[in-house]
Amino acid sequence: MVTASSRPVSSRPAAAPRPATREEMPVLDLTPLNQGEKLDKLARELRHACETIGFFYVANHGVPQAVVDNVFAATKRYFTLPFDERMKLRIDERFRRGFMPQGINKHPGYEADLKESYEFALDLPMDDPAVVAKLPLHGPNRWPAEHPWLREACEAYFNETMALGKRLLRVFALSLGVDEKFFLQYCTKPMVQSRLFHYPPQPPLSPDKEFGVAPHSDYGMITLLTQDPIGGLELQKRDGEWVSAPYIDGTFVINLGDMFKVWTNDVYVSNLHRVVNRSGKERYSIPTFFNLNYDAPVTCLPTCQSADNPPKYKPIKSGDYLVSRFRDVQQYGKPIPEQVPA
Repeated sequence: MVTASSRPVSSRPAAAPRPATREEMPVLDLTPLNQGEKLDKLARELRHACETIGFFYVANHGVPQAVVDNVFAATKRYFTLPFDERMKLRIDERFRRGFMPQGINKHPGYEADLKESYEFALDLPMDDPAVVAKLPLHGPNRWPAEHPWLREACEAYFNETMALGKRLLRVFALSLGVDEKFFLQYCTKPMVQSRLFHYPPQPPLSPDKEFGVAPHSDYGMITLLTQDPIGGLELQKRDGEWVSAPYIDGTFVINLGDMFKVWTNDVYVSNLHRVVNRSGKERYSIPTFFNLNYDAPVTCLPTCQSADNPPKYKPIKSGDYLVSRFRDVQQYGKPIPEQVPA
């Protein structure tokens, strides 16, 4: 089974790392993708980014700015609601939708993450065959009926980022020398999830093992992140140096998940990243985690193996792997720490 990166993890430094350069973390222009033009050059640029750092920005991505602005406004408004009110829709393990307070998400070797979130995904009714079969992570979203503005903003954002994820999978396929619809065949009921993240200011003298999000690699296919100008996202380069991913107006940050190790035989490798909110201000970010159908067979692509370079990983089922990784870090049944936002 594929595992998280084994590269060494350093403690949280006293000062923020330097910003990544455009050469280290490039900005890819998606205009050709959105206008139906040839994708050869874009696919080469994406491959270079995936081979060297596993992170890049996308500009001219096609997601309306109004959709992004509205979901950020709704996010800030939601996290000002009383804590007890948000806890009415506390996240559960089966559907993994709703409010996640601080204290649930804890990576091995670190303190619990200093963040809270609201989570929603592909919305499936209770009579959907996958829900009836109790397939993990499949089910209906949970929305506070008294705050319809949250659902409206979140659903618009979810739909736009899921569509962007599908467009990007075409470029990923081409970058790996397979048909551009290869990954899309496993997107009939994709396990796509979005999260509203709120990071309270982190104390300057907090322990070295305490992070907004502790160092980790993402689990699935790709993550599409829009962040506010506060900053705080940091990633580890392949040489071990930590750099920050500065805010760039009008872009999404895209990063690889661990499944690409299996698909590509380590040609594309996910990178460790973390969040430290050193700003003294409230920080917000909104990722969409794009994953394939639960039963998608993740196995080494023919273009990434040979007689001299056989597959390094056993095939895995997309959903089984995701569920196992979530259970490693999320402590649903444990009490919530008392240090919760008011």
